[in-house]
Amino acid sequence: MKLITISGPPSSGKTSVLVNVLKALKAAGKRPGAVKYDCLTTDDHKVFQALDIPVQVGLSGNLCPDHYFVSNIEDCLDWGLANQLDFLVSESAGLCNRCSPHIRNVLAVCIIDNLMGVTTPKKIGPMLKFADIVVITKGDIVSQAEREVFAFQVRQANTKAKIMHVNGITGQGASELTSLFYDAPETVSLDGGKLRFSMPAALCSYCLGETKIGMEYQLGNVKKIKLVAP
Repeated sequence: MKLITISGPPSSGKTSVLVNVLKALKAAGKRPGAVKYDCLTTDDHKVFQALDIPVQVGLSGNLCPDHYFVSNIEDCLDWGLANQLDFLVSESAGLCNRCSPHIRNVLAVCIIDNLMGVTTPKKIGPMLKFADIVVITKGDIVSQAEREVFAFQVRQANTKAKIMHVNGITGQGASELTSLFYDAPETVSLDGGKLRFSMPAALCSYCLGETKIGMEYQLGNVKKIKLVAP
């Protein structure tokens, strides 16, 4: 089975792009499945179910969705293998630009959109910088010049990834992306595997439920801003 990790900021078009890819895989006689990670709630799984695509949903609640992902991806892989899936796509919540949901030797895709602003790519961390494929969406809403500038900024952030444009509504470009999924390596186990980059650091009193403000309540992993004189 081929495991693919999908990352990207909220509303960048991840699910829309995936729907077109999964349709193409099904049309080719393949059996794809999906795992949707989110925080509080999601309806995206209903879209996959409507296409008769096996899907699992994981809601992290008050936990960092990346930490939740890495604690559960092995079980999801086993589920995919047990159901004899040909492809399993794992879609992250993408709530933090520091997200790191990519695994070594597993095809990594980051989906971002042209409306995010030309300086945004350099603000995005491992989910963009360590992706094998960067998909840019919503190109039909901006000018050709804006598309080129944004793609250039993406290339500056990730010099090795394949950059491509996909329209999540019409499906234009999805067939090329689908063909790249066929080249993904087989994954039969993640035991002993490694993430491509470390997860965001998150262990402080507020992570554990503290609500009071003040130095005496700030314990654990705390980072202070360096204030400069005006």
